[in-house]
Amino acid sequence: QVQLVESGGGSVQAGGSLRLSCAAYGYTPSGTCMAWFRQAPGKEREAVANINSNGITYYADSVRGRFTISQDNAKNTLLLQMNSLKPEDTAMYYCAADYRWVCGRGPATYVYWGRGTQVTVSS
Repeated sequence: QVQLVESGGGSVQAGGSLRLSCAAYGYTPSGTCMAWFRQAPGKEREAVANINSNGITYYADSVRGRFTISQDNAKNTLLLQMNSLKPEDTAMYYCAADYRWVCGRGPATYVYWGRGTQVTVSS
């Protein structure tokens, strides 16, 4: 059974950095897409970034240049380095995964989800 467990969230001031991790259990990284989504109160869940097994990445316009997605296949871990954080980055961040070569951008294209980790950025 696939299990995704996020960690690394917290509270920081604007301009600060956080590094999110997602440990994947029972999941084979080959031929897969892994992604980070976020959801702020009262808003829809939105894609932040994704990466496929070939290392091809996608970033939302709102985070491109500030966030970096990567994966450590040896540890079955997905990472999200978040720099220059802004108050509008405040949200619950979720890790998601699915077995496909071309990563989707919508939440419906991912089967496996973590429970989320909260990121709060104060001004």
